Amino acid sequence: MKRFVLALGMRKGFTLLEVMVAVLIISVVIIGLLQMKGNGAHIFSSLTHKLEINQYLSFLISNNYYGFEKKSITADRLLSDFDLEKDLRQDLKKIKLNLVYQELDPIDLAEQDDDNQSSTMVLERGNTILKTQTASVSLPRIRLQ
Repeated sequence: MKRFVLALGMRKGFTLLEVMVAVLIISVVIIGLLQMKGNGAHIFSSLTHKLEINQYLSFLISNNYYGFEKKSITADRLLSDFDLEKDLRQDLKKIKLNLVYQELDPIDLAEQDDDNQSSTMVLERGNTILKTQTASVSLPRIRLQ
């Protein structure tokens, strides 16, 4: 019994197995943290692109000149009605925007007229797609012709 007590009292360090288990646990935790950081960075980048394209879309809504045709313009032309700083306007000249208008289905209002009046108005439903190099967004549009 005295020998057993001495053996336990002489132990001053960790065994190899204990060290290996500790290193394994620490490495699993570090890998999990790195994956969380990578996912967070990817989500932040994606949200930044979506925010940027939605800002351009809001400028497209407020601009009556664009949206019902297939056209390639710069962001500077889209924002020509707004008062912007010179540096910002120079940066916007570099950003190419492609506008694609997809006509979904025109509705001839003369066919819907019950009074048999000769109406030549046509209601046109469509989508305007605003594309940049990194993202795109669609906007439903309605126009009377």
